[in-house]
Amino acid sequence: MADDGAVTLYNNSAITDAKKNPFSIKAGLAQMLRGGAILEVSSVQQAKIAEEAGACSIMVSEPGLRQGIRRMPDPSLIKEIKRAVSIPLMARARVGHFVEAQILEAIGVDYIDESELLALADEDNFINKHNFRCPFICGCRNLGEALRRVREGAAMIRTQGEILGQGNVAETVKNVRNVMKEVRVLNNMDEDEVFAFAKKIAAPYDLVAQIKQMGRLPVVQFAAGGIVTPADAALMMQLGCDGIFVGSEVFDSADPYKRVRGIVQAVRHYNDPHVLVESSCGLEDSMAELNLSEDRIEQFGRGGE
Repeated sequence: MADDGAVTLYNNSAITDAKKNPFSIKAGLAQMLRGGAILEVSSVQQAKIAEEAGACSIMVSEPGLRQGIRRMPDPSLIKEIKRAVSIPLMARARVGHFVEAQILEAIGVDYIDESELLALADEDNFINKHNFRCPFICGCRNLGEALRRVREGAAMIRTQGEILGQGNVAETVKNVRNVMKEVRVLNNMDEDEVFAFAKKIAAPYDLVAQIKQMGRLPVVQFAAGGIVTPADAALMMQLGCDGIFVGSEVFDSADPYKRVRGIVQAVRHYNDPHVLVESSCGLEDSMAELNLSEDRIEQFGRGGE
């Protein structure tokens, strides 16, 4: 892509040089995770379970729900987990906090997630991801947002849904369908209409034109949020995603290995109903904590628009 020779915007204290870190290599590293499940873990034990169950990568996060400002995980936790497993490791940095990203890269993480799930460090600016050798992951809820992140250097897009860890996949489905619908609209569009469409979604024209040519996003697209069952995982894959992120809530069960293994198998065999049946059997009891209570679900016909 044209971004391979992007000019470094930070001063000379930046620890990496954009010219030595071509985007094509980082996009290729992200492609290696295609067709896999990425598990969020907060301990060495969870990381080992994820690796044994077949996760393609793990996302290190702080244990428990921290009150107040949420920041990148403790570097000592990342180092401890990195020594314990052999699969690629990810960690989150706050939006716009390029120093947190520098620290994570120095530790040796394989991928950095510039995550809106943490507190915002910069309300107006995202990290210039071309300055780093690590591939970056960024979230989106629509096509325009996805392409703006790709222009900044994101090598993977995470279509984000529910962030509360309650197992509600509805928002993720809505956002994934929204992105896929905009891609289909673009594919069926006349060439003369592409300029106006790019302006409408506030996205770089060259990337919009590239999507029209390719028929998909120029980088891998994963889904995240509310994915806690094999059926949820297979749904995301059948909707057109390249893989999924799974929250740490899946470890809150009597047999977390069985649940994680079932999700991994569902991602790999998302079009095989027989495998999905086997992967889904015997999980209901272990998922009791993730079922939404009736009073938190809007019922049809109860006054509402």
